[in-house]
Amino acid sequence: MKISQKTIKRLRKNYGEWVLITGATSGIGRELAIKFGEAGFKLVITGRREKQLKKLSTQLFDDYGTESIPIQGDLSNRKDIDTLLREIDHLKIGIAILNAGFGTSGKFINSDIEQEMNMLELNCKTVLIMAHYFANKMKKQSKKGAIVFLSSMVAFQGVPNAANYAATKAYVQSLSEALALELKNEGIDVLAAAPGPVASGFADRANMKMDMSLRSEDIGVPIIQAIGRKSTILPGILTKVLVYNLRMTPRWGKIRIMGKVMGGFTKHQIN
Repeated sequence: MKISQKTIKRLRKNYGEWVLITGATSGIGRELAIKFGEAGFKLVITGRREKQLKKLSTQLFDDYGTESIPIQGDLSNRKDIDTLLREIDHLKIGIAILNAGFGTSGKFINSDIEQEMNMLELNCKTVLIMAHYFANKMKKQSKKGAIVFLSSMVAFQGVPNAANYAATKAYVQSLSEALALELKNEGIDVLAAAPGPVASGFADRANMKMDMSLRSEDIGVPIIQAIGRKSTILPGILTKVLVYNLRMTPRWGKIRIMGKVMGGFTKHQIN
């Protein structure tokens, strides 16, 4: 699936030619980088793994002639955040996609608290810092700006067996919803992309085994097409089916259902 020419023209007219994507070396971030690169945008791509980041940058140039700036760093580390923002401050970033993040799963009482805190730093604190930076930067630019948050379908209720991860995404979703209204008069569009389970490196890092999942290829273009048109998108047919089937269920019921779903994803962790 490719971005339509109509969407490309609209995005370029409204936001300019520069797009930043954090967490670009795998999964959704990589797919978004490829789609924007294919469409002729200029990119800043970030990630922890330098080798994969440089490989992606080379691929974007070889396949599409795309100009990209790879900046390696761990965005759960404030020093690396500051380095990134300092290196891109001269660029007129029109679209900032705050994709970097990871998940954990299993019983909260058995979790590694250092890992849980690291996830909280990356999924919430880093997103807050980056959103604040880009909101202020985009307000001063001549064109409009767009900030895209990566939420999740688990953001809409508590999720046993992924309690802290779901809580971090609830923060992202709530922040995005509020900023979509608050920043509208500043010329900044805000989108929360809330996909269901995606087959990527995410599941391996979160120690989950998912029986059904989306492909990154299924949700990249729908997310891009929603920029400037929606405040929340549930990309992919599977996401819509899962969320809409829960829509009329009381919140306490959603929590129980999601607990069972996540319990299935994590049953291999039980000794």
